[in-house]
Amino acid sequence: MVDVFLHYLQSEKRYSHHTIRSYKNDLDSFANYLLNTYTLSDIEKATYPMLRSWMAALSEEGMTEKSIHRKIACLRSFFHYCRKKEIIPLDPTLKLKTPKIPKRLPVFVEEASMLKLLDQLEFTDSFEGVRDRLVLELLYGTGIRLSEIIGLTDNQINIVQQQIKVTGKGNKQRIIPLNTSVIQQLHSYIQLKKSENIGNSTPYFIVTNKGEQTYPMFIYRLVRSYLDQVTTVEKRSPHVLRHTFATHLLNKGADLNAIKDLLGHSSLAATQVYTHNTIEKLKAVFDQAHPKS
Repeated sequence: MVDVFLHYLQSEKRYSHHTIRSYKNDLDSFANYLLNTYTLSDIEKATYPMLRSWMAALSEEGMTEKSIHRKIACLRSFFHYCRKKEIIPLDPTLKLKTPKIPKRLPVFVEEASMLKLLDQLEFTDSFEGVRDRLVLELLYGTGIRLSEIIGLTDNQINIVQQQIKVTGKGNKQRIIPLNTSVIQQLHSYIQLKKSENIGNSTPYFIVTNKGEQTYPMFIYRLVRSYLDQVTTVEKRSPHVLRHTFATHLLNKGADLNAIKDLLGHSSLAATQVYTHNTIEKLKAVFDQAHPKS
């Protein structure tokens, strides 16, 4: 039944390979727990007490509330599908209460540090140097996700119209405008890519030194190596640059709905988390400047 469900997510829901792999891992983990704890081999026959027991076991193992919440969300989706297909009479997840996730503000890099990174840091004129800078410019200049920059193809780049077409979660596409700095770097990268005959065998735009499609750890290491030189923020990842993009736009007065569309969020609630960062900044300015503070 799990394989049928995963096929449904891929063919009908158009979930990404990364999401489907994550769902499979969570369902396999739950299936192993049922087999070892209850000698139950059919995951769809799991009951509410079994689900509660698994949640408790995950918590005892030290798993975070956020990770448990994600696993429960996977099970909700699976059992909802089973109920919809009339494979089970009742959905055992209906009464299930997920643990509360502590609110954490998105980590972002200060504007001065980003300017130092892109305007003062030395990048070589080699293919590697030009590509590395483009990756940083794209992530910070457009707010695209890690999976989106890896999946970016040549035909999604439109320098004439100064925009890129991005395929996001659920295969939803959105168009993002490009700033002057990104466009200049795109020109340099495309010219160098052609002159050095790199990446002609793949449709993907950002490639490794060998001309192959990049992968998550490649981009992660690239971003971290450069952020290490300009900031001490706890997290230094591609997603932090996405947070930085949104936070800096909001600090400059950008409309929240516009930021939502640029990020590809399905609801405004996901974007509103960045307003907390802005409020914290306002409080800091107030405390520092107001004579009664």
